[in-house]
Amino acid sequence: MVASAFDAPALLECATPERWYAVAVRDLRTLLIDHANCEKKAAGTALSLLYRYVDKPDLLRRMSRLAREELRHYEQVLSTMDAVNLEYGPLTPGRYAGAMRALIRTSEPGRLVDTLLVGAVVEARSCERFAGLATRFEGRLAAFYGRLLESEARHAGVYLSLARRYANDDALLESRLSVFVRCDRDLILAPDAQFRFHSGLPAETAAG
Repeated sequence: MVASAFDAPALLECATPERWYAVAVRDLRTLLIDHANCEKKAAGTALSLLYRYVDKPDLLRRMSRLAREELRHYEQVLSTMDAVNLEYGPLTPGRYAGAMRALIRTSEPGRLVDTLLVGAVVEARSCERFAGLATRFEGRLAAFYGRLLESEARHAGVYLSLARRYANDDALLESRLSVFVRCDRDLILAPDAQFRFHSGLPAETAAG
């Protein structure tokens, strides 16, 4: 199941339903605000790993680079919003990240491995949605999401390679990865009352 960094969507068990894209195109402001929030949270996750695991030099170097890139993406989303005359503002979080984090083990080294695996799956889902959005928008937005594809796939690969390094048990790694991949699938395919970057089936069309 472990895929290369450049084939991140292969980690996933389902594609994003077309219904989600239909809402994304109509509700561009919510899409971009939550995308910006996701980039900011991704940077925060990388920084939290820097503080928590100071005895792991490889992790420190790779998370430092990843955090900087996520913050650049955050700035790019804000610039894109400016370019299309949309205002950034507060937005409540969706259910996706919290549901994934709830499955993380609380004792080490399981906590670290699971946190890295969640990062890999989240980045893989983001990569898959970037690819879909790039084909559904035109002009500036299509180019913007197309440019993000490679870096998001690379981030998924970074998280996976670090999880593999610190797991010390390939069978357990695959088992834990399957837990998070299934959680992602269930969340993406289930009706969702909120539209967010990682939300499931929009409630308004879930029964249709």
